[in-house]
Amino acid sequence: MLETEALKKVFNGKPAVDEVSLYLDKGESVGLLGPNGAGKSTTISMISTLIKPTSGDVFLRGMSVKKDPVRMRKVLGIVPQEIALYTELTAYENLKFFGRIYGLRGKKLEKRIQEVLEIVGLDGRQKEIVSTYSGGMQRRINMAAAMLHEPEILIMDEPTVGIDPQSRSHILETVRRLNQEKGLTVLYTSHYMEEVERLCDRVYIMDHGRVIASGTKDELKSILSGEETIVIELDRPYPGFIGDLKTHPGIRQTIETEKGLKLIVPKGSRLLASVFQTAERHQAHILNVNVQIPTLEDVFLHLTGRKLRD
Repeated sequence: MLETEALKKVFNGKPAVDEVSLYLDKGESVGLLGPNGAGKSTTISMISTLIKPTSGDVFLRGMSVKKDPVRMRKVLGIVPQEIALYTELTAYENLKFFGRIYGLRGKKLEKRIQEVLEIVGLDGRQKEIVSTYSGGMQRRINMAAAMLHEPEILIMDEPTVGIDPQSRSHILETVRRLNQEKGLTVLYTSHYMEEVERLCDRVYIMDHGRVIASGTKDELKSILSGEETIVIELDRPYPGFIGDLKTHPGIRQTIETEKGLKLIVPKGSRLLASVFQTAERHQAHILNVNVQIPTLEDVFLHLTGRKLRD
């Protein structure tokens, strides 16, 4: 349904997006992951016709979007990273304004306003000024505005950043329902790996402007199929202990976390005794140890060397 071919964007002589090729089948929910500066937002801006690519193209059902951007705009809804609303207006006034931009009028517009308000769970709050809404409610109206014209493709660029758990859960459930029950095609970027795990069929991982891995969640996890993860919780950081583990010949990767460390090691390597000996030598206090199969987050860290929020 949607495909990018060798998409490239150069700013001041430096490529922000470099030869990115990806596709979305009709009815799919696809995740686009990458640390800050990976090129996700620039890629989305080119797909949505907000900026022109330096080279490459986007194709909608095989037709060039670069040649006919209006065709894409008619079927695309975008939920941007920033709130794109007039906060001095009510939710209803915002939706009526954006609906008219989409070409909706009269009874059809009124019907769609009520429908999207019900979808995002704010049909009883439409007459309130948007500036009085919580951040989560504003993001839900942001989403409602993107769906007024019944788009076939919905692009969501980190739609749950900085909102309350209730609104976040509502947005995720709404996206899941629209995708699974209505067949809406979704391209979803997030700083929260668990959201992508929950919503997406396939995932593209970007870093430094390039796609470095893609596939289903299981296919990506299979990258580390010969490894296991040792999760170590510490009472505080121990630089000497961590440094020794980073140079340990049997440990493939040492990743620092908020609570301690993650070690990627060969499956069945039995390195725990060596880890405890190293901890004892540095007088490092280990609170908890857990051995688990690698997660999508582990694969991301393995490929990029960075946390998703870095």
